[in-house]
Amino acid sequence: MVQARLTGKGQVTIPKKIRDYLHLDTGSKIDFVIDENGDVKVIPLNVSAESLSGILHREGMPTASLEDMERSIAEGASDWT
Repeated sequence: MVQARLTGKGQVTIPKKIRDYLHLDTGSKIDFVIDENGDVKVIPLNVSAESLSGILHREGMPTASLEDMERSIAEGASDWT
């Protein structure tokens, strides 16, 4: 297990082993996602969208086609007008 310590300013240094694993360099951006189980995942934003496919999938969750996603976005956008 790799550990780090939180500073008084809420900052943490990501250990080298984790930075290397995620291919993070100075200036890299990361995202934090809280999944349905309450677990926090660190997502490096220096990776292709294709490599993130399925990262938030849950057992029994139906897949959505691009058309399904576009339709949902359009429906959601129409709620704002």
